[in-house]
Amino acid sequence: MVCLKDPLVQKICEFYEKISRLDSLKPSEDVDMLFTKLVLTCMPPYPIDCTKLCQKIQEIRSKLIRLCGEAEGLLEKHYSTTLGSFDNPLEHLDIFPYFSNYLKLSLLEFNILSQHIKDVPSRVAFVGSGPLPLTSIVLASNHMTSTTFHNYDIDSSANSMASCLLKSDPDLSKRMIFHTTDIMHVTSALKDYDVVFLAALVGMNKDEKVQILEHLNKHMAPGALLMLRSAHGARAFLYPVVDPRDLRGFEVLSVFHPTDEVINSVVIARKSSFSMHSSIDQGFGPLMLCSKCAEIQVFNPLNQMNMIEELAAEEHHC
Repeated sequence: MVCLKDPLVQKICEFYEKISRLDSLKPSEDVDMLFTKLVLTCMPPYPIDCTKLCQKIQEIRSKLIRLCGEAEGLLEKHYSTTLGSFDNPLEHLDIFPYFSNYLKLSLLEFNILSQHIKDVPSRVAFVGSGPLPLTSIVLASNHMTSTTFHNYDIDSSANSMASCLLKSDPDLSKRMIFHTTDIMHVTSALKDYDVVFLAALVGMNKDEKVQILEHLNKHMAPGALLMLRSAHGARAFLYPVVDPRDLRGFEVLSVFHPTDEVINSVVIARKSSFSMHSSIDQGFGPLMLCSKCAEIQVFNPLNQMNMIEELAAEEHHC
């Protein structure tokens, strides 16, 4: 059982105490410094399993993830507002301090996606796009230049700010559509998407995440792909973890754990092509997790794609 005796856990708990005492999580010198140090502490590969944390540390981790999520939202709002003041916001995206990370993460996700599709998707959904939808913008601008992106967020002000960033780009303005709604209220529309991206902070704990995954499984089109962001090792103190075994009704195709400054792991799964409504309604469904996924490798997938150790299920053999 991992507890406060672990030196890394001790350091992370110290950051939690300092962050939780802040008067505000809005961008400032103190806030930026603390979160930067926290991320740098959690970034290196570290042999820790968040499922084996003692109850006290589990509670601290849960609270810290929520604090990180709140701070991330405020940071995105701040920079979205700043970018919106430019005549051409898209020319100034690099003022966002983590823009290079989004470039790398979007390239990684597109490369992973490309391993499992024949054609570039025509319609995709991004759930939890926020006020600064950099993943959708980068993918639509650099990698999926004919795809229509349907961005979902429950915050109407976030969607307003996001759409404002596209005001000077006629092409993206047409291909980036924003919906203000809880994804749990979206049903038949989910069948229209070839790929659904699920942001890391949609579903802040295991129960919330599983509920969303079951909803997506029930309403996505058979054969459609689901791309999720997760976390591994000490990075699980920053973002929720998606257990591939919770992807009931999906075929888990691969799981990637970057080891560089890209924080999020990437999970890709395919919606089952056979009917299983009765088992879904009971909160269950068959899990198709290939045996290779039981031993997920840690590596840097941002080098060459032929260096990626893909944990893929061979067709008809999973």
